Amino acid sequence: MIKQSCWMLALLTIGTVQAQNKQAEKFAKTIQASELKEKLTIVAGDEMEGRETGTEGQRKAALYIEEHFKTIGLLPGNKGSYQMHYPVYQDVLHSATASLYNLPFNLNEHFALSVGGAANGSFSINEIYYAGHAGAKLEVSADVAGKWVLVAEQAFGGNASAKPAPGANNMRQIMANIQPIMAKKPKGVLIISNDFPRKAGSSVGNMYVSRADANSTAPLVASVSYQFASSLLSRVFTSYEAVAKLPVGLYKTQANLTVNKETKTLSSSNVIGMIEGTDKKDEYIFLTAHYDHLGKRDGVIYYGADDDGSGTVSIMEIAEAFAAAAKRGERPRRTIVFMAVSGEEKGLWGSDYYARNPIFPLAKTSVDLNIDMVGRIDPSYKGDSLNYVFTIGEDKLSSDLQPISDSINKTYGLNMELDRRYNDPNDRNRFYYRSDHYNFAKNGVPVIFYFNGVHADYHRPSDTVDKINFELMRKRVVLVYYTAWAMANRDNMLVRDKPLNMPPR
Repeated sequence: MIKQSCWMLALLTIGTVQAQNKQAEKFAKTIQASELKEKLTIVAGDEMEGRETGTEGQRKAALYIEEHFKTIGLLPGNKGSYQMHYPVYQDVLHSATASLYNLPFNLNEHFALSVGGAANGSFSINEIYYAGHAGAKLEVSADVAGKWVLVAEQAFGGNASAKPAPGANNMRQIMANIQPIMAKKPKGVLIISNDFPRKAGSSVGNMYVSRADANSTAPLVASVSYQFASSLLSRVFTSYEAVAKLPVGLYKTQANLTVNKETKTLSSSNVIGMIEGTDKKDEYIFLTAHYDHLGKRDGVIYYGADDDGSGTVSIMEIAEAFAAAAKRGERPRRTIVFMAVSGEEKGLWGSDYYARNPIFPLAKTSVDLNIDMVGRIDPSYKGDSLNYVFTIGEDKLSSDLQPISDSINKTYGLNMELDRRYNDPNDRNRFYYRSDHYNFAKNGVPVIFYFNGVHADYHRPSDTVDKINFELMRKRVVLVYYTAWAMANRDNMLVRDKPLNMPPR
C-alpha cells in the first residue's frame, strides 16, 4: 500500500507540473516581438530625452511604465502607489569672487572651481602652507588641519611648462595625489594650474543621493593661475615654471574667496507593480530592470535602447503575460513584483534605495531576475549569436539556481546557449557588480542577471531602436518569463546555501 501511494503521488505531481507547463506556454505566446518594439520605440524615443535620472525625461518614462502597470491590472507596489520616490540633490553655483589685498581676480581668468569642489560661504585666507607639487602622491609632514594649503598641479622640469590636458581626468589624478593632504582636513586647497585662462565651466554640479556626499563641510578646492599665486605669496613668478623655486613652508597673505552655491532637491523614483500570490503570497519573486539612461549631453540624446530600454520593456511584457494568466485564474503561488528602477547609471541608486528601504522583506524574497541589455548581439560572441544570453550570478548564493535555469531551457525547448563566462570571479569586467541585482545579492537574495554583452553603441547616442534584434530579444524575454513562472510556483523558496562573499563594488 505504501509503494502504491508513493506511485500515485508521483503521478499526481508529474501531472500537476505538466499542467503548469502548458499554462506557462499558453501565456508565453502573449510575449511578441512586435509589442516589444512598440514599447521600446516609446521608451527610447525623442520625447524621453535619454531618461537621465532626476530629469523630466526620466519622469515621463516613469509615468509611461506606471500607466502600463495600471492598464494591465497590476496592483500598486508601494502602499497604494506605483512609484517609490527618493531624493536626489544637485548643487548650482550662482557666483564666485576672489580678491588679494583688495585687488579683484576674475573667475576663469585667474581662478576656477568646480561646483562639486566648492564649499559655500566667504573665506578669509591670512596664511597658507605651500606643500610642493602634486605630480605624484603628495605627503605632507606639517600639521595642516584647519589651514589653507597651496600645491602646484604637476612636476617641474622637462616639458612641465607645457599646458597639461585640461578636464576631469587631469583633476581626478590631482585629487588622488593630494589625498594625504585632504585626509588631514585642511580648510581649503588651492592648486596652481598652468591652463588659464579657461572657458567657463558648468554652473550645475553632478547629482548625488546622500547629503553626506555634499561638499558643504568638505575643504574648498579651487585652481588658481601662477599670477594669482604670485600675488598670494608676494613673490614674482614670470611663468608656471618659476614656482619651482618656491620653498615649502607657511606664508602670510591676505585673500578673500566668496562662493554662492545652492543645493537643489530633485526627485527620482522606482516604478513598482505586483501580482499577489495565492498560498505563498508572503514570499516574493522580483523582476527588475533600470529605465534610466544618460540623458542629453551638449544637446545630443543618448537613447539607451539596449541599455536598458530593452530590459525595461522586457519586464513590461512579462508583467503583461502574468497579468493575463491571473485574469484567467492562473495566479502565481508567490507574489511577483515588477520593479523598474532609476539611478542605475549614476551608481545603482534606485535599487540601493529599495534595498535599504525594502517594501517586501528581503528575507522572504526568493530571487531577483534582473534584465539589463538583452536586445543586441555582442560582436565578439563565439557561438550561435542568434540564440544566446549571458546568465550571471546563478552559481552564487543558491545551489538551486543553475539547475533550474538548465531545466527551464530544456523543458520548454528553448535550447538557448546560456553563457556563464562572467561568473568567473576573475572577470575583469566585473559585470556581477555593475547592475541592480547586486543590491539584492549583497543582502543575500539569489539573483540571475540576463545580459547580451557590450557593443560599439554602448553608452553612445547610437544605441537606438533600429539596431535591436527583436526576435532574439523575444527569445531571451521568454526564457526569463518561464524562469519567473517556475520560481513563483515551486514548493519551496530557493535555498541560500552558499556563503555571502561580496566584495565592494
